[in-house]
Amino acid sequence: MALEERPDAKLDRGVIFLGPPGSGKGTQAKELAKAYGIPHLSTGDMLREHVGKATTLGLQAKPIMERGELVPDSLVLKMIAERIERPDCSHGFVLDGFPRTVTQARYLGELLKQHGYKAPFVIHLVLGSSVLLRRLTGRRTCKVCGEIYNIYDRPPKVEGICDKDGGELFHRPDDREDVIAERLQAYDKQTSPLVEYYRRLGALHDIDGAKSVPEVKAQMFQVAAEMREAR
Repeated sequence: MALEERPDAKLDRGVIFLGPPGSGKGTQAKELAKAYGIPHLSTGDMLREHVGKATTLGLQAKPIMERGELVPDSLVLKMIAERIERPDCSHGFVLDGFPRTVTQARYLGELLKQHGYKAPFVIHLVLGSSVLLRRLTGRRTCKVCGEIYNIYDRPPKVEGICDKDGGELFHRPDDREDVIAERLQAYDKQTSPLVEYYRRLGALHDIDGAKSVPEVKAQMFQVAAEMREAR
């Protein structure tokens, strides 16, 4: 029976996704969360929720965000702590966009331990810069519904037109090759220490992100199943 057909399957862990821009980690993170019936937690969504509801944390974060500054780790961790205490996280959750640094990872590890969670496992999507450049430079987004295509690997039926609603497809400014190269360099500089940190802890699981979406998904579910068996 397929994993998606087993509603009784419990992950009972936090999962962290690491991967460069264009690696597909957002897509795969949502797939894993959906299959196990656990929340897909985005720090950006948490911030917007708190600001929108004018909570104490939101009121602290709002002026920082309005100035275009990064919300400090201490505030983000308080939001994560509040979120993982909710009942829907009792059988695990997927974290998207956090941690980004070794310092954040250490704080997160202590936070999870304090709340009785087992150590998280980390899915690391690995792929070369040439594959990333092809994916990102070829990406086109529908102006109407936001559907994403790729002129090389997943082109629309009609060039420049969305299959779903006929909306115009556009090329994002940050998907230009020169901008992408800078983004990848920044990612490598920031995230390499984090990858090594989790590797030393034995929590890192490398997955070949250059394979097709279904193949990456299969690898991801295999890792998740192994982690469930290991508990």
